[in-house]
Amino acid sequence: MSGIFGSYSFLGEPVSETVAVAMSQSILHRGPDADGYYSDQSVLIGNRRLSILDLTESSNQPMYSDDRDVVLVQNGEIYNYIELRERLLKLGAKFTSKGDTEVLLRAFEQWGSDFVLELNGMFAIAIYRKSTKDLFLYRDRLGVKPCYLAGSAEEGRIWFGSEIKAILANGKTYKPNIDAIAQYFALNYIPQPHTAFEGIQHLPPAHMVYISASKGVTLKKYWDLADVSPEPSMTEADAKAGLIRLLDDATRLRLRSDVPFGAFLSGGLDSSTVVGFMSMYQHESVRTFSIGFDDQRFDATQYALLASRRFGAKHEVSISDYETSELWSRLIWQCDQPHGDISFIPTDQISAVASKKVKMVLTGDGGDELFGGYERYLSLFPEGDGTSLSDGWEDRFAHSSGWLISNESNVLLTGELFEAFHDNDPFASLSNAIRKVPHQDPINKVLYADTTTLLSGNNLVKLDRMSMANSLETRSPFLDYRMAEFAFNIPGKHKIKNGETKWIYKKAVEPLLGRELTWGKKRMFTAPVSEWLRQSMTSFCCNILLDGSLESRNIISTSAVSAMLNEHISGQFNYTRQLRALISLEFWFRLFVDQDTVWLKKAQNGIKG
Repeated sequence: MSGIFGSYSFLGEPVSETVAVAMSQSILHRGPDADGYYSDQSVLIGNRRLSILDLTESSNQPMYSDDRDVVLVQNGEIYNYIELRERLLKLGAKFTSKGDTEVLLRAFEQWGSDFVLELNGMFAIAIYRKSTKDLFLYRDRLGVKPCYLAGSAEEGRIWFGSEIKAILANGKTYKPNIDAIAQYFALNYIPQPHTAFEGIQHLPPAHMVYISASKGVTLKKYWDLADVSPEPSMTEADAKAGLIRLLDDATRLRLRSDVPFGAFLSGGLDSSTVVGFMSMYQHESVRTFSIGFDDQRFDATQYALLASRRFGAKHEVSISDYETSELWSRLIWQCDQPHGDISFIPTDQISAVASKKVKMVLTGDGGDELFGGYERYLSLFPEGDGTSLSDGWEDRFAHSSGWLISNESNVLLTGELFEAFHDNDPFASLSNAIRKVPHQDPINKVLYADTTTLLSGNNLVKLDRMSMANSLETRSPFLDYRMAEFAFNIPGKHKIKNGETKWIYKKAVEPLLGRELTWGKKRMFTAPVSEWLRQSMTSFCCNILLDGSLESRNIISTSAVSAMLNEHISGQFNYTRQLRALISLEFWFRLFVDQDTVWLKKAQNGIKG
């Protein structure tokens, strides 16, 4: 686990040492254990290391081939590195380290650019061949690890990095991407490959980029979840058996570590299942961590305790004593983009707690998207088969997934943001994804869209940025690509059934979890921000949204914001989602566009404010 950064020049103009160091320092939190980079007239390729496998200097990066012609850096973990190492040894490869990075190097030497098809892991990889001046960039299949790109062959240079701030360290100015911000207003996050900055894109999951002086930039998709077809004849028994088999093996692989590790345990279905499987492979108690709130409506720590006792875990509970106003600037700074999901806050807090005791944790992320865990699926599929759907349901679902309701876009948005929202379809990333898999049933169509859009665009951003902000590695067995492929072999009718979400999954894990943990009401991992906005955060909210800064941007009607705020505070209407999204957007402008020195200092130093 770590971070990568670099650049490719088509004009033979090297990156200065000052910029190289600035790019590295910008993502120090991702890899505080070691750093290094290689540079020449054409390329800069660097790494910040968080040591998880092979803690010796032998696995520091960049890593070089024996003849020094190939240079490689990576961010992530290759879970099947032991099996790959054994295969490569039989083919004559020699190793000087015991980690997974050298396995990538030898695999590239043996199998060429398609070596990525052999990998089971989460990764962003950069490989440079000096003799041919070719650069290869890869991102893992489901988009667990990030990789951002800027520039073009026409501009003469490509920049890349694990976070946008690594690219921003090059000293160039990137304007706000109003079209992307319109998508943020539609979906509550900015779907990939778009970003909030003009000229910066997110390399899509399961893609590689080939860069050469003679051929320019080539983008290639090396794996596609849309290629998976359902198996209509699959029985419930087959689905349960396959699910358990894969989840067991995916968990086993993710326990490979040379540092202490544990698990996030909310007490929900997914995290409890992961801890249950972990407990089968460990002689000592699994270390688990959960965070709760004094407000019992949002606190689920009793369920985490129930799960920890069932599996004999060594559990640590922390009650959040923070309010959002103290952390908001830090969260947006770490994300580089506006995100309206408030669960970023407890994810940051639990990561901070866990990082004091362990260096890696397993999580349950991905289970909801693959197996149909969100309550909103029940209203869309009340019969569990999509028979009640009418023409255009894909667009209606996409529109219902956002946070603007009724005609709020007409009232709230102004200027070029209003035009961007109404002249284009800001919901298209989600609705088009639903239509991309016509061979799937309606339930799996929606799950495919959420897996490829919501999961990679929001939920995995939360997991990566908030854990990395605390120098903590996270791994989820549900994000094993084999699990994703099998999930879309399972017909949707087995996932939403009898008014239950995740029906087949629950049936499969009930013997492991017991009835209460399996069939209890779903508890969202969130924070009581609605009450905070009505009470202790009212002054903060008014100061951020109504002090004139937001109005000066000429994209938001502050009279509409003021009306929303007044109605929310008085209890006439719940505008939590709208207000928190607006606050996040305004913080993004202050930090990344205005470069407000007061807020930057608070955000970068972790000072509450």
